[in-house]
Amino acid sequence: MSKLKKLAGQTAIYGLPSILGRFLNYLLFPLYTGMFAPAEYGVVNEIYALVAFVAVILPWGMETAYFRFSSKDEFSPDEVFKTSLFFVGLTSLLFLGGVLWFTQDVANAMLYPNNPEYVIWMGIALGFDALSVIPLAQLRQQNKAKKFAIVNFSSIGVNILLNLFFILYCMNVDQAGGNWITEAAFDPAIGVGYVFIANMVQAFVKFILITSSYKGFDFNINYTLLKRLFLYASPLVVAGFAGIINETLDRRLIRVLLEPTLGTKEALTQVGIYGGVYKLAVLITLFTQAFRYAAEPFFFAQDKEGNNRKVYADVMKWYTIVVTLLFLGVMLYLDIIKLLIRRESYWVGLTIVPILLFANIFLGWIYNLSVWYKLTHKTIYGAILAIVGAIITISLNLYLIPKMGYEGAAWTTFASYGSMAVMSYVLGQKYFNIPYDLIKILSYSVVSVLLWYVSTLVEWNSDWAKYAGNTVLMVCFLLFIYVLERKDLNRFIKR
Repeated sequence: MSKLKKLAGQTAIYGLPSILGRFLNYLLFPLYTGMFAPAEYGVVNEIYALVAFVAVILPWGMETAYFRFSSKDEFSPDEVFKTSLFFVGLTSLLFLGGVLWFTQDVANAMLYPNNPEYVIWMGIALGFDALSVIPLAQLRQQNKAKKFAIVNFSSIGVNILLNLFFILYCMNVDQAGGNWITEAAFDPAIGVGYVFIANMVQAFVKFILITSSYKGFDFNINYTLLKRLFLYASPLVVAGFAGIINETLDRRLIRVLLEPTLGTKEALTQVGIYGGVYKLAVLITLFTQAFRYAAEPFFFAQDKEGNNRKVYADVMKWYTIVVTLLFLGVMLYLDIIKLLIRRESYWVGLTIVPILLFANIFLGWIYNLSVWYKLTHKTIYGAILAIVGAIITISLNLYLIPKMGYEGAAWTTFASYGSMAVMSYVLGQKYFNIPYDLIKILSYSVVSVLLWYVSTLVEWNSDWAKYAGNTVLMVCFLLFIYVLERKDLNRFIKR
């Protein structure tokens, strides 16, 4: 339990900036849904879905490779850092040059020929984000939590302030009597483009804050190490690319598949509703992101210390406990949480919230289960699993979206992540057996769903009665957890 307590602490230290930062960014979500109609918000969702693919390719999996090889004695951490930084820096600079040279061609391919500025703004944001990946990983590897938090909070704060300034002021400014500078900067017609401008500035600020990591850098690179890093990371890039297909391709396909019959505006409206409702799964998404920040270096460190497969099993169980609690909390109080979406025109999509919540639980399980192929250097299996998931995603989306719209995309996400989790578990037990407590993991999952289902069967006389009853159901789930985990909880608290 002491190691689990260490992971919990690391999740808090390294995940807190991510959780709070993303939560602060999440506070912009009501601003977006209040200012932008679903079709306009659909543009934001679609653009971010497209750039997510580039965000995976540019770092080329070097973050995970850096953690893995830094934990080995064969190479010095400084040598691994410098080599991985060289590779990511080179790919990022080449990408930035390509974006600026082929701006209009890229805009045409993205189906935004009249907005090439989107390509420039997001291209610069992606480039500077990639240049920050390895320095931020070094801060985590060296346990420099304070600086890690400062960098993330500062850049996120810039993003939030710029969003508030652009959307609340610039989009409503009276340009009468202004000059060409103010007309260009404070043009309400920029609309959703202000979201991308804020993102670009955020990425630049983050890069500026970590530039000290580049001091002393030289081109005396260990090319033998570079080759090994590349070979280790390449399957992870394939897995990441396929993973982005699973995570974001549905936004693009909703537009592409529905546009011929519904028209561009209605298709983007569907994208906007789907993206807006997806935000309500943010609690599980935030926790999973925080968990990932802490778990990856933790898993590699445990492997270096020796056989700790029981620890990996316990991590999976406690992760499940937390996310099923979050699932039940969101579903029992959805009538309150939905108020974050300020326009009722989005609420028609609330029926897919439980589907997306559990899809994200599956995704968290996949991250937990990935430990077997990362520790055994069988990262090719990670790529194969992601490719299979991508095939499921593409096939089901092509079939279901024309029939069901965004609801088909939600069920596809559920099916894809669920299938990948099962396949990863089966393969993991074959190559790197970890004694997961499947009975408890499935029990917490099933009971949380059953308690939510029970809440939907009761007809309450008032909202207060409903919330009181749902609170009782939440307490019942907490008691269920306590009964099964009483011994571990007591040991955890004592340590």
